Amino acid sequence: QVKLVESGGGLVESGGSLKLSCVASAISVDHYAITYFRRAPGKEREVVSCISPIETSEHYSDSAKGRFTISRDSATNTVYLQMNNLIPEDTAVYYCAADLWNSCSDIARRGEEAMDYWGEGTTVTVSA
Repeated sequence: QVKLVESGGGLVESGGSLKLSCVASAISVDHYAITYFRRAPGKEREVVSCISPIETSEHYSDSAKGRFTISRDSATNTVYLQMNNLIPEDTAVYYCAADLWNSCSDIARRGEEAMDYWGEGTTVTVSA
């Protein structure tokens, strides 16, 4: 049974940092495009960052560029999202999702409909 488990969310002050983890079971992060989405209160779920086994560069939303870094650890089957210089607008539930052998460019275009598997989410709250 495929399982994605996010952790690392919490409450942080504006300007602070958090590192999210997405641990995969029954699939390999080396074969799946792993994407972090987020859903802010009252808003639709959006792509934050993506890492794909078939592309050499990662994808970031405009709001994440320069502040967030996505990385993959094959040994632990985990994808991380390092979030620095957090602002209140980053407050959301963050989800990781997996799509077999896809590109981040396709996922950025299609959004959540492209994804095969989802985690339950972890909450990030940034205070002003």
